Amino acid sequence: MAWLGSTVLNAFWKPTVNIVRTRYHAEKQRVVRRYGYEEKIWSGGLLPRGVEKPLPVPEYRPANAWTERKALFGQNDYIDILGSGELHPVKILYTVPAWIRGVSGNEYQILLRKRKMWANTGTRQTRPTKWKDMEKRISFLYRKLNRKTKTGPSPD
Repeated sequence: MAWLGSTVLNAFWKPTVNIVRTRYHAEKQRVVRRYGYEEKIWSGGLLPRGVEKPLPVPEYRPANAWTERKALFGQNDYIDILGSGELHPVKILYTVPAWIRGVSGNEYQILLRKRKMWANTGTRQTRPTKWKDMEKRISFLYRKLNRKTKTGPSPD
């Protein structure tokens, strides 16, 4: 008769099973992290890795505030206001490429100017990839400006 009770119980009742990804052990121990690391608070200089003796601290040398570059910085900022009027501020832009100097226009106009200036220098032969990229950009901007932007009022 005992078998009858167990079969009935097995047919209707099933035990719940908890699936756990990690194993739990009765004797839990704290995980030791950074084993072998010794904390040393050092304030005597720079320490490279693996060296016990500190490097010498570099000698402090204050920066020279009156070097030519620092002393003359910004000297031409107000030349158009304070100057005699003979020199235009665009003429002072020495580090700017020639095709950008004094241009007020969009990217397409600047690239046309650049192409015009580079045409006589032989850039087409010396730097063909750069020339090709510039021509592609010019043709893209030409199409974009003529197809996608509105033109101004008609001159009639």
